[in-house]
Amino acid sequence: MRLTLMLPLAAVLLLSGCSDQQDDLRHWMAEASKDLKPNLKPLPPIQQAVEVTYEGATRTDPFRAAKLEPDKKSGMFMPDANRRKEPLEAFPLESLKMVGVLIKRGQSHAIVAADKTLHQVRLGNYLGQNYGQITAISESEITLKELVEDAGGEWTERISTLQLQEQAPQEAKK
Repeated sequence: MRLTLMLPLAAVLLLSGCSDQQDDLRHWMAEASKDLKPNLKPLPPIQQAVEVTYEGATRTDPFRAAKLEPDKKSGMFMPDANRRKEPLEAFPLESLKMVGVLIKRGQSHAIVAADKTLHQVRLGNYLGQNYGQITAISESEITLKELVEDAGGEWTERISTLQLQEQAPQEAKK
């Protein structure tokens, strides 16, 4: 029985300790804040912003990869991109050797050595990596018209020749 009386009494004592004892503090804060006035200057009037149009979209983008490539201009000397490449166009012109000439039915054909293989070429065939087209074949040389691209991206014509190479006599084997 004592326990049943003690529990409600303890609960009343605990709840009385939770009463609001900060009324005097709240009253003092309200009195102190009445006399305080902020010392702020008035805001300046808002000025209207000047409208500016962006004109950089028409300029060259410095971060685009095309900036680093030369302009591809259409000139009178342009290689035919749709033409099928011939086998001797895979070799640089300096690595090709003219080793002989054949005449078949009145037409001259040159014999060209490339990578230990002999190839027969005639007028109009292509040689070398610079779109070199054969324009003339004589007994001593092949004349070609090459198309090379300069630093500005323009294609120019260049005339090159491939001279007949004399074979050195082979030494007798001992």
